[in-house]
Amino acid sequence: MSRSQKKGPYIDEKLLQKVLKQKDSGDRSPIRTWARASQVSPEFVGHRIAIHNGRKHMEILISEGMVGHRLGEFAPTRTFRTHGKVTKKVISAT
Repeated sequence: MSRSQKKGPYIDEKLLQKVLKQKDSGDRSPIRTWARASQVSPEFVGHRIAIHNGRKHMEILISEGMVGHRLGEFAPTRTFRTHGKVTKKVISAT
């Protein structure tokens, strides 16, 4: 279910303030955040944001195609190992 049009997109206030402050200063260090539910705003484009995935921060460079998506979509929380091994079934002669 989507958020109502009246409320507008959810953008974490602290994260937005950090991005605007970094834009004014010209600093290019990544911004660490735990706000995975926050949507990507057009102000974020060109900034590096380190999104927490539950274990570590994954550094992501925000591009125009990411605007409108959630930050959590770009930092997967599960690690895919592999599918089960294929074993040869032994047919017994009866």
